[in-house]
Amino acid sequence: MESEQLFHRGYYRNSYNSITSASSDEELLDGAGVIMDFQTSEDDNLLDGDASIGTHYTMTNGGSINSSTHLLDLLDEPIPGVGTYDDFHTIDWVREKCKDRERHRRINSKKKESAWEMTKSLYDAWSGWLVVTLTGLASGALAGLIDIAADWMTDLKEGICLSAFWFNHEQCCWGSNETTFEERDKCPQWKTWAELIIGQAEGPGSYIMNYIMYIFWALSFAFLAVSLVKVFAPYACGSGIPEIKTILSGFIIRGYLGKWTLMIKTITLVLAVASGLSLGKEGPLVHVACCCGNIFSYLFPKYSTNEAKKREVLSAASAAGVSVAFGAPIGGVLFSLEEVSYYFPLKTLWRSFFAALVAAFVLRSINPFGNSRLVLFYVEYHTPWYLFELLPFILLGVFGGLWGAFFIRANIAWCRRRKSTKFGKYPVLEVIIVAAITAVIAFPNPYTRLNTSELIKELFTDCGPLESSSLCDYRNDMNASKIVDDIPDRPAGTGVYSAIWQLCLALIFKIIMTVFTFGIKVPSGLFIPSMAIGAIAGRIVGIAVEQLAYYHHDWFIFKEWCEVGADCITPGLYAMVGAAACLGGVTRMTVSLVVIVFELTGGLEYIVPLMAAVMTSKWVGDAFGREGIYEAHIRLNGYPFLDAKEEFTHTTLAADVMRPRRSDPPLAVLTQDNMTVEDIENLINETSYNGFPVIMSKESQRLVGFALRRDLTIAIESARKKQEGIVGSSRVCFAQHTPSLPAESPRPLKLRSILDMSPFTVTDHTPMEIVVDIFRKLGLRQCLVTHNGRLLGIITKKDILRHMAQTANQDPASIMFN
Repeated sequence: MESEQLFHRGYYRNSYNSITSASSDEELLDGAGVIMDFQTSEDDNLLDGDASIGTHYTMTNGGSINSSTHLLDLLDEPIPGVGTYDDFHTIDWVREKCKDRERHRRINSKKKESAWEMTKSLYDAWSGWLVVTLTGLASGALAGLIDIAADWMTDLKEGICLSAFWFNHEQCCWGSNETTFEERDKCPQWKTWAELIIGQAEGPGSYIMNYIMYIFWALSFAFLAVSLVKVFAPYACGSGIPEIKTILSGFIIRGYLGKWTLMIKTITLVLAVASGLSLGKEGPLVHVACCCGNIFSYLFPKYSTNEAKKREVLSAASAAGVSVAFGAPIGGVLFSLEEVSYYFPLKTLWRSFFAALVAAFVLRSINPFGNSRLVLFYVEYHTPWYLFELLPFILLGVFGGLWGAFFIRANIAWCRRRKSTKFGKYPVLEVIIVAAITAVIAFPNPYTRLNTSELIKELFTDCGPLESSSLCDYRNDMNASKIVDDIPDRPAGTGVYSAIWQLCLALIFKIIMTVFTFGIKVPSGLFIPSMAIGAIAGRIVGIAVEQLAYYHHDWFIFKEWCEVGADCITPGLYAMVGAAACLGGVTRMTVSLVVIVFELTGGLEYIVPLMAAVMTSKWVGDAFGREGIYEAHIRLNGYPFLDAKEEFTHTTLAADVMRPRRSDPPLAVLTQDNMTVEDIENLINETSYNGFPVIMSKESQRLVGFALRRDLTIAIESARKKQEGIVGSSRVCFAQHTPSLPAESPRPLKLRSILDMSPFTVTDHTPMEIVVDIFRKLGLRQCLVTHNGRLLGIITKKDILRHMAQTANQDPASIMFN
């Protein structure tokens, strides 16, 4: 019953005259369902009210595509509002592409008329490159700013630099002459809060004071972040990637990529990372880059007036976002292609590559980490891997797949519970509780106290002669046969064993807290926490294999390639492979993930271990469920997203899915010349459909075309205002020639120009497998079902999503538009 109510909910729609229609009679989401619980219930009700029936929309003219007349026969000037979309609509890809081709032909036909027209033609041709250049510049600059600010605020939890408060801990001690190699992070200029407040650098009092200040700053940053999100930009919370996937598939969420969202997301992302919550900034950086792309696209008419072209810019922007997040321009392009983009022509591939290049260049110029690299945890390994090591690499892939399957189920269950209980009505309280628990548990363990990116850096790093970490506390063998850059495998010291125990506790802590953190109302990425979990597991496995090889080098598996005193095993490599496996298990990325991690390490030699681990994690994860975390959140929030990766293998027909069903009332239709203005207005008022098929007559049921509710409303209102003699009894004519009427009849109203004369149709015996493919590949919103040319019913995108849920033995009402 709930799904039927959703079907009957009406919105005024855009009008257009298209070669092929893709406008659904029910394509809009219920406003409160789409809001993803970003706000409290009061905000949801406000949004729901804004999108309800009878709302007045301000619209702009988009022009006609396939009409000999200019939009409406009854008017000389175009009608404002034709050709645009409202909030929570899905765009018509076919119409937008037709509109762009018409614009391109018009510009080409005029360019030889004058120098000014030629200049406009060149500007139009280069505007695509200009907009991606601006997007890349802005994305790189904002990423550098976020990195620098997050580092400074993270260190602020522990102390402050007295000589220059804007320096972080590392920068503060750069210029000091009083640091030692063993204690390189200690210098007189840097003061902990205990030293400043109680004057003690050591002892229980100092530890307790630093503990209290750490919790204070963590809660302050978290509270400020969630407050800014709640008050100014509710869409700034979360990762943003599920929504960007949905937007790139053609859905419109007004304000999601706006200037307020960009500004608040940039500020609160710094605060959220600095608060120490188990989240990362890499996912939200994709959202930030897409906001930049969306804002800059409004400077160019080619993109501002065409939603399909705008999505090409957003695809390039998402590539730039990953490029600055990981310092991986090629990985960014592949991420956009594999993970987020719905429509990705070759031209977009080139522009995505260029945007990623520009963004990476700007970030490298800023050099936020002071290591001349684009990321904090860039590493290089010099030891080759051996065939036997594929076994532990594959085991890490199994762990990554299991972690991904567990995380997706646990996180979705928690997010669903948040939506359905009172707990979801108090987002600020939830963030404060999660931040408090995280800070209290994280401080005693040095590995959880670290910024997550710093932790990954430490786990990835190979133990060289300059490393002072407890992970590198090995007992030196003075009888080693060769001392070169590659230090030979050595027995682990007490520091390594204590570090392993701390890492095991950190692993449990990260697994539990990440489940509860992803989805709270602050910007929260999933890449870095997943990589940290994998890196911890990988480092532990790497140390175990290293010690096994040292103590049992005479075993047949080690005998051939691991000599005594040789550097055989690199634990840091295992951490890197584990990180890739866990991230692959959660997101189900494959090619793009391997390339991103390969660009992080700069070593072609390790592609095979990475591929083995990532593919294993995907296979293991797919055994428990084929959805990645982003697809799961799209489904949870009820966005109308047809996933191209999902296969439809059932043998149902269009007649099984179309509506009306046998128990439903007949389909609401218009006749081409037998209805009056009053009849159409009554039909619009009595029903809530967003479009009506037009037929020759009730008896013949022969299909003529499709008219949108909003077009009809706009056309009738305009005619009443601007044309004499249009009254309720005026005959409405959709035919080319007006039928002969009695002399005393009021003036007829011709509406043929708002009629889509070629809507997509399928027969009632068309297999649903083909219908689903048509919807996916053409971006349709609805198609009409006919039998021997007679209209039978309609199939919308929501009908297909409901049907797919039913065939998967799911209750469609529980997952659609909830």
